Amino acid sequence: MKGVVLAGGAGTRLKPLTDYTNKHLLPVYDKAMIYYPLWTLEKIGVREALIVTEERWIDDFKQTLASFRPKLNLSITLAIQTGPGGIVDALIQSEKFAAGAPLAVALGDNLFENPPQKAANDFRSNPNGANVFLTEVHNPEDFGVAVMKDGAIQSIIEKPETPPSNLAVTGLYFFDTTVFERIKELKPSVRGELEITDLNNLYLQDGRLTAHQIEGWWCDCGTFDSLVRASALLAGHQLETVK
Repeated sequence: MKGVVLAGGAGTRLKPLTDYTNKHLLPVYDKAMIYYPLWTLEKIGVREALIVTEERWIDDFKQTLASFRPKLNLSITLAIQTGPGGIVDALIQSEKFAAGAPLAVALGDNLFENPPQKAANDFRSNPNGANVFLTEVHNPEDFGVAVMKDGAIQSIIEKPETPPSNLAVTGLYFFDTTVFERIKELKPSVRGELEITDLNNLYLQDGRLTAHQIEGWWCDCGTFDSLVRASALLAGHQLETVK
């Protein structure tokens, strides 16, 4: 299984800082944000990772990644996102890199206390369908929300006004080798983007989407408040887990 980190986007909620640098190069405690999704991929057994970002930040990423080399047992390459088409558009840039392998896809601003190693091992031994990872949040209306019944996922609703549950879909996904064929079936949303929720729902329609609830804390570092929260968590006893 290969890994992909999606590190594009305008970082609108973190302006004015993101006028000068890519969001994923901002510091979270004592490391650049991009370190943590790479660490997550390493912990679940990935050894080859691709980072997809905008062309103007490529040199900055190269300089930052050079400082990670002694800390991460990963082969890391970079690819350019060609347009502002959202998460799935960025994922398309990884098709050549995947070369027929299943993928673990991480959003570059997502931090996990406990990477799902067992789920990764199970998927690696039988890479069939897709996996999503859920956690309880107090503001589900800001995320894709999962509806579960008897341990099975029933639906995912993107940022519902009235959330049917408090289970948010986090920014980690496992996809089998059919993912790029499924992407071709997607239509742009009202935002003009190909949506990751729609991709996951295609797998769900075929009965090939599995949901896992994660253990430990999770942070989506898209706002100043969440950056502070993530840094505080990493500065606590949990810091031992990411050294």
